[in-house]
Amino acid sequence: MNAYSTFAPALLNSLAQRLARCQGAKELGEVEKSLIRLVEDAAVAAPQAEAMKEFAIELVVSTMKNVRDHPDSKSDLEEIAGRRTQGRSENPDTLDEQLDAGLEDSFPASDPPAVVSTAISGGAKEIVGTDEVLRRKKEAAARKTENNE
Repeated sequence: MNAYSTFAPALLNSLAQRLARCQGAKELGEVEKSLIRLVEDAAVAAPQAEAMKEFAIELVVSTMKNVRDHPDSKSDLEEIAGRRTQGRSENPDTLDEQLDAGLEDSFPASDPPAVVSTAISGGAKEIVGTDEVLRRKKEAAARKTENNE
């Protein structure tokens, strides 16, 4: 009995982690249901049978929760059957051919590209910074003041 109470939780945890790494959470859920059913259906002729069953179920549930939360647990694959378009091929070569055909059908685009000329008539404008603009305004204001006097 001491061996069971000492090693059973560790064994259950280790087996559940291994299962989660290999099979994923869905399989872990099935094992959890099976273990709970096994505990509930067990015929135990002990004075505290119901308390023992309750403790065993709590052990199974908490162990499975810890294993699911463990970073090494494998995530289940997404069920893509419901998202798959009817008639769509699973063959990668066929999918590539369908993609190429779709791309060919989309070119040339309905709107032709716009032709843009970068040449500016009348020559290039001198680009000046803020300091130069302020200096020129100051000079213009000074000339205006001189002309008014």
